[in-house]
Amino acid sequence: MFVTMIAAKIRTFLRYRETVRELSRLTNRELADLGLSRSEIPFIARSHAAA
Repeated sequence: MFVTMIAAKIRTFLRYRETVRELSRLTNRELADLGLSRSEIPFIARSHAAA
């Protein structure tokens, strides 16, 4: 049970990190086209990782 919880937290962190990396690669113009700003990336990534 403990190992399962740790594995889930690791998967969540990896999903968060991947999302931040992908969104950070976008230009400001591409982010604006999506209705996002660079400062929102961590929030969006946390929301995505938790889903």
